Amino acid sequence: MKKKLFAVLMAATMVSSLVACGDTAPATTTDTAETQTEQTAEPAAEPAADTAAEAPAAEATDMRVAMVTDYGDITDQSFNQSTYEACKAFGEANGVDFTYYKPEGDSDAEREAMIDKAVADGYNVIVMPGYAFAGAIKDTADTYPDVKFVALDVSEYDLEGDSSDFNNETFANVFSAVYQEELPGYMAGYAAVKMGYTKLGFLGGMAVPAVIRYGYGFVQGADAAAAELGADVEINYAYGNQFYGDADITAAMDTWYQGGTEVVFACGGGIFTSAGEAAAKVGGKVIGVDVDQAKTIDGMFESGMTVTSAMKGLQATVNTLLTAIKDGSWDSYAGKILNLGLVSADDMSLNYVGLADSTIWTDGFTEADYKQLVADMVNGKVTVSNDSSAEQPSATTAKINFQGNIK
Repeated sequence: MKKKLFAVLMAATMVSSLVACGDTAPATTTDTAETQTEQTAEPAAEPAADTAAEAPAAEATDMRVAMVTDYGDITDQSFNQSTYEACKAFGEANGVDFTYYKPEGDSDAEREAMIDKAVADGYNVIVMPGYAFAGAIKDTADTYPDVKFVALDVSEYDLEGDSSDFNNETFANVFSAVYQEELPGYMAGYAAVKMGYTKLGFLGGMAVPAVIRYGYGFVQGADAAAAELGADVEINYAYGNQFYGDADITAAMDTWYQGGTEVVFACGGGIFTSAGEAAAKVGGKVIGVDVDQAKTIDGMFESGMTVTSAMKGLQATVNTLLTAIKDGSWDSYAGKILNLGLVSADDMSLNYVGLADSTIWTDGFTEADYKQLVADMVNGKVTVSNDSSAEQPSATTAKINFQGNIK
């Protein structure tokens, strides 16, 4: 087996080739979903040479699913919780044994130890949420060739960095989903302006490709809405150069909000804390990222602060892949990284990107308006560029105040 790093086929198309699955009959297994308890262990020794040969292969009737958390837990109201809930629901609906494992710390070795333990415990499908699993994937995929690995949001950049060669080769027993961040970014920017906000902000974490695509999509959406409405829209745009908030970034956000900024798209891990702290002082608003962050942000600051979240469809991805494994269609996904986006103009739950159900709809942008926007994007009436090569975003109608890195 080739030991090559992952590569993403960075297509310019807007719609993913992955087709969402339909309803299926429950698997006829006697192992039902077990009580969900947190499992941890001391870092395991290197697996014995015959361990890989004995690793169980998942078939339609004997799949056993384990999720490993990254460095958080299943109540993080983010990737871990969303993935856990999707896996648990699938297990209960299909009679498939499911549990999860939480590493003791934030390191490749500790994540790999949980993968080792899951395989030793008889689990043959391992679900891993987030870019932090890049190292663990490289170190364990070849060790357990009969185990099926499902990685969420682990990109070529996470695995290879700037040295990526875009060769689209990967481990034969791994599937990884990456997402077209420019699409929900566009939706969020378009919605914000249609809702009546004309002074916007984009606060990215680090200027990595996924964050840039979110930001450039956000600008495209705001610019399109500004043109439609004939509105004067201004966008402050900056990166914190880190994925967490601190006093320096909060100070920068204070200047934005106190200078008239109404809503900031906080895009990058815990960096939303700085946007939220500054927004709370003046009654400002925030847009969340990746998952529905309304409970997190509103719970930390004040109710109604989060107007929407630009989301990745982790639940849709988990359902598609676990159903494919159960139905014997794993070969359609094994060894691939797919760039997922929109697949349905009618059923929002099938799409791999979108806005949160908690979105605070207004007369200017209703839920019906959102569904029409999605339909227009699926049908090609609205197109969004995924080109992130420019050093800064540009717009034709909106004014961009690009400020680079805050730190």
